[in-house]
Amino acid sequence: MGTLGFFVPCCFWLPCLLTFFCCLQSVIFAESDNDRHALLCFKSQLSAPTEVFASWSNASLEFCSWYGVTCSGRSPRRVIALDLESESITGTISPCIANLTLLERLQLSNNTFHGSIPSELGSLSQLSNLNLSMNSLEGKIPSELSSCSQLRILGLWNNSLDGDIPSSLSQFIHLQEINLSNNKLQGSIPSAFGTLVELRILDFSSNSLSGGIPPDLGSSSLSLTYIDLGKNSLTGGIPGSLANSSSLQVLRLMSNSLSEELPESLFNSSSLIAICLQENKIIGSIPPVSATAPQLKHLHLGGNYLSGTIPASFGNLSSLLDLRLTRNKLVGSIPENLGHLPTLSLLNLNYNNLSGSVPPSLFNISSLTALALSNNSLVGRLPSNIGYTLPNIQILILSSNNFDGPIPASLLNAYQLRWLYLSSNGLTGSMPFFGSLPNLEELDVSYNLLEAGDWGFISSLSNCSKLTQLMLDGNNLQGNLPSSIGNLSSSLRLLWLRNNKISGPIPPQIGNLRSLTILFMDYNKFTGNIPSKIGNLHDLVVLAFARNRLSGQIPDSIGNLVQLTDLKLDRNNLSGRIPESIGNCTQLQILNLAHNSLNGSIPTSILKISSLSEEFDMSHNYLTGEMPDEVSNLINLNKISISNNRMSGNIPSALGLCVALQYLEMQSNIFVGSIPNSFVNLRSIKEMDISKNNLSGKIPDFLTSLSSLDNLNLSFNNFSGTVPTGGVFGNSSEVSIKGNDHLCASVRIEGVPLCSESDDRKRKTRHLIKVIAIVTPIVVVSVFAWFCLVTFFGEKRSQEHLQQLDNLSYFEYGMSEETSTKGDVYSFGVLLLEMITGYHPTDENFNEGTNLHDFVSRSFPKNINEVVDPVMLQDNINTTEMTQKCIVPLLKIGLSCSMRSPKERPGMGQVSTEIHTIKNMFSSIQDFSS
Repeated sequence: MGTLGFFVPCCFWLPCLLTFFCCLQSVIFAESDNDRHALLCFKSQLSAPTEVFASWSNASLEFCSWYGVTCSGRSPRRVIALDLESESITGTISPCIANLTLLERLQLSNNTFHGSIPSELGSLSQLSNLNLSMNSLEGKIPSELSSCSQLRILGLWNNSLDGDIPSSLSQFIHLQEINLSNNKLQGSIPSAFGTLVELRILDFSSNSLSGGIPPDLGSSSLSLTYIDLGKNSLTGGIPGSLANSSSLQVLRLMSNSLSEELPESLFNSSSLIAICLQENKIIGSIPPVSATAPQLKHLHLGGNYLSGTIPASFGNLSSLLDLRLTRNKLVGSIPENLGHLPTLSLLNLNYNNLSGSVPPSLFNISSLTALALSNNSLVGRLPSNIGYTLPNIQILILSSNNFDGPIPASLLNAYQLRWLYLSSNGLTGSMPFFGSLPNLEELDVSYNLLEAGDWGFISSLSNCSKLTQLMLDGNNLQGNLPSSIGNLSSSLRLLWLRNNKISGPIPPQIGNLRSLTILFMDYNKFTGNIPSKIGNLHDLVVLAFARNRLSGQIPDSIGNLVQLTDLKLDRNNLSGRIPESIGNCTQLQILNLAHNSLNGSIPTSILKISSLSEEFDMSHNYLTGEMPDEVSNLINLNKISISNNRMSGNIPSALGLCVALQYLEMQSNIFVGSIPNSFVNLRSIKEMDISKNNLSGKIPDFLTSLSSLDNLNLSFNNFSGTVPTGGVFGNSSEVSIKGNDHLCASVRIEGVPLCSESDDRKRKTRHLIKVIAIVTPIVVVSVFAWFCLVTFFGEKRSQEHLQQLDNLSYFEYGMSEETSTKGDVYSFGVLLLEMITGYHPTDENFNEGTNLHDFVSRSFPKNINEVVDPVMLQDNINTTEMTQKCIVPLLKIGLSCSMRSPKERPGMGQVSTEIHTIKNMFSSIQDFSS
């Protein structure tokens, strides 16, 4: 019976157990199948290279073998990890990923996921590692993630998340690391993070967080070792509780707007290894350092407003590796104690107000690899043994101080040197042979008093195969540049030789430096032609040969430099036509060919370079022809200067399309016609000079509406009518309209008669016509004298004075209603003085009894340069001879003819003979000069 009793219950429960296990197997199978469906659902929202999801097939039941999928080792097989980092996947993260209920790790970083983070991820209770960094995710961080109580690592950096950090993240009670860096998170940092007692690493860097740093982050109950809140918009100060943390090892708060003083306890921590506070607005002095801070290795305080001196107690930081105090307002001398730091590798004190000499101990820190003391007021000489006492130095930056004496020869033994910056000091002597420094990459000894010697240092530099930047500008380098310049490193990108006294030709071998991007050789004494091999420098961005003595034509090969943004060839003796090939340089922003002897017309190809934005300067040449309509392409240009040429025709209406134009210089040409109505569009124009042309018509009223116009010069043209009022015309110092004899003004303007006075002038002119009709036969003689004079001035003053000969207003000066037999002699004298001085006899300068005759007489003959119009001599090679043999005699004639008493005036026959003699003298001077 006992046996039976036992058997009967077993028989009863066995079917139940079988049923239970069958159901359990079905549930397990269903859960596994759910994982497969979840993965397929996740995949359906994505696109990726074929190989990524090639194994993810609907027909495959072995999802645990799919690429990127990891399953548990024990049955039932469930997905515990999904790793698809850096697989070029695009698309959104599907909420169905939350159906992988046993998922522990989700790694999707460095792809192109977009959209928001699914809130359903909060149901993944086993998730301990979530890394969605380096994607394009956006929106807020879901508060539901706080339910992932096993989460240890959260990586969401390099996305486009915005919105506040939810305080619900503080519910991750086991959280050890929070990394939300490199997003666009906004708002303040929740103080609730101070309750995460297991938290070790907190990284919210590179976001847009604002507000203050929560004091709770320094709670004694926390075990934080690493805090990075850098590159945000945090304000206020550093909480004292944070500075006193006994566990904190790394504190990174750089690139914020922290503005208070440094806590005194910050440098007394026994645990801190790194303090990075650069690029803030921290004020006050640097607190002293106690002897209890031996662990500190990295201290970065640059880019703040720190004042006072460098604490001598920094010598207590016996473990310090790098100290960066650059760009502050520190004063005083460099503490001697800094030279006693045995492990110091980098010291950066650039851009302060430090003074005095450098402590010798500083140059004896053998562990130094980088020493930067530039932009201070340090004095003295560099130690003669510096190359031996700094055997590991790689970066030495001592620019912009007051060091003097020679560059120590021992420096050539510092074989590890990569960067050597000694510019803007008072260093003297010959340029050292730096070729013994095989690792040299950047060398800047500019703006000293160094000499070239025999230029052997250039040959030695050919041994520096890693050299990328060579700056020798602003020294006392003289003599010819050697051809060995072409043997410099094939990696050389920057070459600065400007502001020296280098002469002779530019070596063609410079075309061997094919990696050059910047070439400055301006402000020297180079002669000869621009070598055509310059066209080999296809990577060149800036080419400056300005202010030399170069001659010949601009080579067509310039057009090969298609990367050029700056081309400066101004103030040389270049001749010939401007090459059409420059039009190939479609990246140009600056083109300056001014002050040469270029002729011909402006190539239309150049005017199609729409990238020209800063300067287009062709002034002071011999260019002819009209300004092409293609100028309308220069819609981004700031300045156009074509002054002092021989250009003619109308000012093109297309110029009004250059709406960004601020400076327009077209003076001293032969332009005709009126000011185009399209100029009303030049709303950015600040200065406009179109003087000394043959422009006519009325001055447009729209010029008064150009609110940015500060300076307007319309002088010496043929404008007529009434001068506009208002705008730039409201300030006489900003407008010049003299030399336009047919203008009148409704208000008083210097050099312009009132419109009522203009009517009186017309009456007198009619009277003069009558006078001319009855003057004696001596007029015939005066006409011959005038002809000789015009022949002379025709070479110098173009058509301007030819038109003045027909202006009968010259006769009215000093004449009454009664005619005089020598009135024409007087008028001729006044005309002559006017043409030479550029002053009109009716100028307002001549008042209170003074006149043009008196004005010239006071300066004749010793100080005639004070009265002669500079235009008279602008094209003459021999100015002195021209003045003595032509200008002085002409002024003498003008003065004698314009004497007050008719009896003191010469006859026109005598005047004609003297004018003829001067004309012949002028011709001989011109022939000799040519």
